[in-house]
Amino acid sequence: MNDGSKFVGLDVHKETIAVSIAEVEGVEVRYYGEIKNTPEAIRTLCDKLKPKKGGLFFCYEAGPCGFGIHRQLLNLGWDCLVVATSLIPRKVGDR
Repeated sequence: MNDGSKFVGLDVHKETIAVSIAEVEGVEVRYYGEIKNTPEAIRTLCDKLKPKKGGLFFCYEAGPCGFGIHRQLLNLGWDCLVVATSLIPRKVGDR
């Protein structure tokens, strides 16, 4: 069942955001490119990636850039997770 949903990973930096996308039914993650770290660029990205059916699910690593992007994506109606990498369970010895 392919509902058209996309998972979008964001690598957030002060000036830019690197974007990668995975389709629900896809087997690979593809690099979309870099966008400016501005509210307008994020809104434009959402408009371009918006599927005809399904939704967009965003995820990015918690960092010094704050939760502004998280709040903006929620206000635009999309799901967004902020992941703290230090809290991801790992096997002993894994780095």
